Amino acid sequence: MAEVVYPPVVLFAKTMFRVLDLKLQVEGGEQVPCTGGAVIACNHVSYLDFIFCGLGAQPAGRLVRFMAKQEVFNHPVSGPLMRGMRHIPVDRKAGKASYDEAVARLRAGEVVGVFPEATISPSFTVAELKSGAVRMAAQAEVPLIPMAVWGGQRLWTKGRPRTLTKRHVPITILLGEPMHPAPGDDLDAVNRDLRARMSLLLDKAQAEYPDSPSGPDDRWWLPAHLGGTAPTP
Repeated sequence: MAEVVYPPVVLFAKTMFRVLDLKLQVEGGEQVPCTGGAVIACNHVSYLDFIFCGLGAQPAGRLVRFMAKQEVFNHPVSGPLMRGMRHIPVDRKAGKASYDEAVARLRAGEVVGVFPEATISPSFTVAELKSGAVRMAAQAEVPLIPMAVWGGQRLWTKGRPRTLTKRHVPITILLGEPMHPAPGDDLDAVNRDLRARMSLLLDKAQAEYPDSPSGPDDRWWLPAHLGGTAPTP
């Protein structure tokens, strides 16, 4: 099936990032396979994470199909775009259909993006993970790639006003080595390992982040353990 919608959306996003001079750093993009299915499991700090997570797969030339709540697909603006990019709607009252769809996409050789925290983490640390990403990677027998994004919360996150025109914001996107869960594994243990790996990547992104709060009122986007005013987990 021809990709009519997704490439122009990626081009538009990259153009806007250049206009805003966002300082994008992608590290570990080679971890995404150039062919075949894979699950990307990413932390969640902003409403823009799906864009940054998708950019993490660009070095491999892959388009990521994200699992997103049904409400996004029902929106008059985002809905047609989400369907055009062939993302996967998730009805939280009947999640099996979307899970099965994701596994089918993986077996067909696509890359599926999942935010296993299931919502934005207000503490800006990695919250407890739902097990869906691990289970679908094991069932489809595809790599599971941990990812961390950092910086997007400064543009648009839960409980804060949007600042989508803010310039020169660094955005860090880190990918770790693939995991290879199998159906016979202890998937709860694999899920704990995934969270640990995502946390290490996020710790690295935060430690090496090239910017700092401009003053006391700007410390909201840092987690409490780094001296910020974000709520504790």
